[in-house]
Amino acid sequence: MRGGWSGRWIRGMEWRQALKGRLAARPGTKKSEQELKDEEMELFTKYYMEWKGGRKSFNISYLNIPRFYYRLPAEDEILLQKLREESRAVFLQRKSRELLDNEELQNLWFLLDKHQTLPMIGEEAMINYENFLKVGEKAGPKCKQFFTAKVFAKLLHNDPYGRISIMQFFNYVMRKVWLHQTRIGLSLYDVAGQGYLRESDLENYILELIPTLPQLDGLEKSFYSFYVCTAVRKFFFFLDPLRTGKIKIQDILACSFLDDLLELRDEELSKESQETNWFSAPSALRVYGQYLNLDKDHNGMLSKEELSRYGTGTLTNIFLDRVFQECLTYDGEMDYKTYLDFVLALENRKEPAALQYIFKLLDIENKGYLNVFSLNYFFRAIQEQMKIHGQEPVSFQDVKDEIFDMVKPKDPYKISLQDLINSSQGDTVTSILIDLNGFWTYENREVLVAKDSW
Repeated sequence: MRGGWSGRWIRGMEWRQALKGRLAARPGTKKSEQELKDEEMELFTKYYMEWKGGRKSFNISYLNIPRFYYRLPAEDEILLQKLREESRAVFLQRKSRELLDNEELQNLWFLLDKHQTLPMIGEEAMINYENFLKVGEKAGPKCKQFFTAKVFAKLLHNDPYGRISIMQFFNYVMRKVWLHQTRIGLSLYDVAGQGYLRESDLENYILELIPTLPQLDGLEKSFYSFYVCTAVRKFFFFLDPLRTGKIKIQDILACSFLDDLLELRDEELSKESQETNWFSAPSALRVYGQYLNLDKDHNGMLSKEELSRYGTGTLTNIFLDRVFQECLTYDGEMDYKTYLDFVLALENRKEPAALQYIFKLLDIENKGYLNVFSLNYFFRAIQEQMKIHGQEPVSFQDVKDEIFDMVKPKDPYKISLQDLINSSQGDTVTSILIDLNGFWTYENREVLVAKDSW
């Protein structure tokens, strides 16, 4: 080991001596200090590379490594930013032209129908793999990606003749085309060009989408900003749990929210569907109307006292205190955007994002879990409300045991957020701890079930 080290030290001394000798032996005019430093660096690099095993092989290896980092233009590099925007626009236009248009989709349907394979199953037209490939050859290059064995196998079910449904295949193609169109449409608003949308980007997308949605025709323009805020908040509440201020376009496409939003293109959408769709005009007006009704002093913000009348007015003061401690407020009052997060959490208590919101409020010690102390801290407020309403308070020990039995946490003394989510009882547990009406519903669940069955 020592011999190897001393050999390297001797070789190092040799090229150092060679470098000094080379510099000392060079004749010519007297050079400036900077020139001497530059020359020294050049020679050092040359001898060092030779010592490391040859400059030539190093260069070849370096050139074989593909470039993997492209610096984004700085804010003051206006020309580079414009060039980047224009090149992205051209790229997206090219991608858009690669998609099937309406005429090409009609032609595809005609070819599929012409090559259907008998017998039909009821009124369902079917096609076998041989005819499937024939249609692929005639449909044109844009359709080539859909006519593969993998796609056929994916759509193949229990047909005795080894065929697939023409309608199912056509719907598959339509869905793919729609996804690509939507991705391109969203990417046009991706100012950074990094595959995600910031809040302002998504606001612009939805604002420009409003005129294309017949179900929103009745909205007054003065309400547009509140509608956009209401719509965007749902995307960010559920798809940006770490509150980074941006959402991946892939995540937007993968969730059902965009489907719900674009469902408003249907002019004959039922009243029931509108009431359950967060993005519909009745739903947005309901949420905003509730906010205005709670705002008794009409200052555009909600105080703790005003928020206490939310819903059935049975949320505990302890829970509301935690809301105003943890959530973003302005001089101790809540704005509309913060209120939307609050509503989304309480109206979707089965969802992981909503449970995460409520769990953070329940975790008063910020330990990442709920223990007996945390549960007792919140349930005391429920007991106090029961006394105010003339009811006999329920024993905390009984409730604590029931909660742990429902959740079945990994640690018998601690309940983590993941425990709540895994138990599928998170909505019930949180309701017991923060809402007198929720606790009463749980306590009387058997009576309520019996009434429903009458």
